[in-house]
Amino acid sequence: MPTKEEIDKVIEWCEKVKKERNRIYVIERNPFRDEIEWMRRFVLIEIDRPKEIASKNNLVYDSVMKQLWQFMNGDWRKVEQDFRIER
Repeated sequence: MPTKEEIDKVIEWCEKVKKERNRIYVIERNPFRDEIEWMRRFVLIEIDRPKEIASKNNLVYDSVMKQLWQFMNGDWRKVEQDFRIER
């Protein structure tokens, strides 16, 4: 599951791409698929694309809320840090 560092890394990348492209929304290939395990299932990352029209198979980044979203169990859910302690 996601760590805070992994989530922060993805958000930082999204912010950088958003600045570089300077568009209303951006759809980019996921550069983290081989690096971060929980990101493997997302082929694309949609930056600032409304969840109502975004693909349910992609990760969505909302720059206003600084939040990542994924579609799970029929609803959009925030990508949050896993607080379970491994023993």
